[in-house]
Amino acid sequence: MIEPDGPDGWKFTGPANLVGLMVHKRNQAAPPNTPTGYPSRTRPGSGCAGEAGALDFRIDQEDRPMPTAQLPGDLLMHYDDDDFTDPWSPAETVILHHGNAKSAKLWYGWVPLLARDYRVIRVDARGFGRSSVPPPGYPWSLEGFATDLVHLMEHLEIDKAHLIGETIGGTIALEFAHRFPDRLHTVTTCTSPYKFRGVQAYLDYYNIVKEHGVETWVRQTANRRLEPGASDPRHQEWYTQEMSQTAKHVVLETLAYLATVDLTPILPKITTPALVLVGERSAMNTPDRAQSLAALLPRGTLVEVPGASGYVQHSAPAQCVAIWREFVRSSRA
Repeated sequence: MIEPDGPDGWKFTGPANLVGLMVHKRNQAAPPNTPTGYPSRTRPGSGCAGEAGALDFRIDQEDRPMPTAQLPGDLLMHYDDDDFTDPWSPAETVILHHGNAKSAKLWYGWVPLLARDYRVIRVDARGFGRSSVPPPGYPWSLEGFATDLVHLMEHLEIDKAHLIGETIGGTIALEFAHRFPDRLHTVTTCTSPYKFRGVQAYLDYYNIVKEHGVETWVRQTANRRLEPGASDPRHQEWYTQEMSQTAKHVVLETLAYLATVDLTPILPKITTPALVLVGERSAMNTPDRAQSLAALLPRGTLVEVPGASGYVQHSAPAQCVAIWREFVRSSRA
């Protein structure tokens, strides 16, 4: 199990009953050995060609190219690349994928907690943030988002990574784990749904956006993301403004597509170690969402973050990262 270890730490222990923290795990087979997932690349000036004993360093943060990639499907993808690991040591990569009507900016609280030990890639998915926006009528799909991501990994020469997605980004991460299991060390979802078909809320959201616009939808649903009284109102407003910049046709078309999605059939086929994060007091922490998602994943671990409300990835990033680090260590045991 995962349990608190001091004010800011977490550790895995044997069976225990912890008030406010529930961990559900299934099929505890040890995962295979984990390669680094970070390609060997020579930093300019790191050694002479053919010189005996020359060191092979990674490219320094400031020496990397501008963070855009021209990818198949007429996609100019923007991403942020943060790496403050020791240049002479191999470092694994963590990829952070945002949800619907969001961008890489929403992960700001995670980067300083991860980038000293991992290369951290934050993506702006097709149609969102600073990436190119397709015209109306684009055929949106989870497969398409997952394929865009594997194309970015190929562009950046990333063999394997840890993939973390929030809300719909977590849904995309599960699709990716199903289609490209050999490209992942672990997969993590944060407040993520896996079944949309038959859920009236998504049809209601579509109608709100269609009739009143993106910002009205964001404001009417804001309290579930950051609970009033438990978050800074300025954070709430910044969050709202960031989401409201998304093109209306993109939000409408992705909502219409998502209303047809149900990942239930593929979840039992995902063998990647999977962490499911949700706030203990979140309105999204329901038996038919987080609990059933973890139960369907053969190597799923559910952590209900104690005391956290709203979308836990934004309300409690430090707790999430501490839990994630222990999960990764445990997956290698």
